[in-house]
Amino acid sequence: MGFYVYVLRCGDGSLYTGWTVDIVRRLSRHRAGQGGRYTRSHLPLELVYQEECASRSDAMRREGEIKRMSRGMKLALIKGKADA
Repeated sequence: MGFYVYVLRCGDGSLYTGWTVDIVRRLSRHRAGQGGRYTRSHLPLELVYQEECASRSDAMRREGEIKRMSRGMKLALIKGKADA
């Protein structure tokens, strides 16, 4: 089983970070309005970044790191993955 950290771009341009074991299922739940409270009010959503982690604790730790990043740092992280 994999553990993933992901970043979504919301309809208003804001960025939402979370973690999951199933990216496809989690994204569909967010889009259906069954995800986090924040994403329910910021539809539509686009997956712009994902990163696989070795364990649940690693995914949760990485989620926290990304959430503490400035918007500029998050955009650079997203762009770096897009260019790779």
